[in-house]
Amino acid sequence: MYSRLGCHLCDEMVEGLALCDTERDFELTTIDIDTDIELVSRFGTKVPVLMHGNHEICHYFLDLKALQLYFQSLE
Repeated sequence: MYSRLGCHLCDEMVEGLALCDTERDFELTTIDIDTDIELVSRFGTKVPVLMHGNHEICHYFLDLKALQLYFQSLE
């Protein structure tokens, strides 16, 4: 997940993912975009962004339906 320090939406997405009831185990890695000028250029204010590889699952808010559909696409 791409995020930035002090971002309440980022905190909410992390909390939502921790409570997320999925049938899949996943590990969440957060990357502070402000540590990399290229990431700031790429995402700007579009954080948080939940990604898997190069695939964007959702941004700003946790979209549980999009997450479930993404997990299903991996089957």
